[in-house]
Amino acid sequence: MSSLDPAIADRLSRNEVGLVPAIVQQHDTGEVLMLAWMDDEALHRSLTTGRATYWSRSRQEYWVKGETSGNAQYVKEIRLDCDGDTLLMKVDQEGPACHTGTRTCFDAGLLR
Repeated sequence: MSSLDPAIADRLSRNEVGLVPAIVQQHDTGEVLMLAWMDDEALHRSLTTGRATYWSRSRQEYWVKGETSGNAQYVKEIRLDCDGDTLLMKVDQEGPACHTGTRTCFDAGLLR
């Protein structure tokens, strides 16, 4: 059971497995770094610890960004969109955000 504030939990619109996408952005430049998934507990941990915590769909476990890589994300603010179905995480990123070692996950090529 999550410790997420019920007032926040009531505003979330989760997908069929209880997750909400989180767009992660560098707080001072606006650079979009990555997309990750959060459930209520991951959001609670991010809000209370100040460290970005996500739910890994592939590993089926929580992960604190940078815990093993050293490329930490420190939460500056978290916003909820108008529908309650997407989070915007503004963070201070240390090192690369992408698991490939690049600054952002959105550098795989311009489509248009």
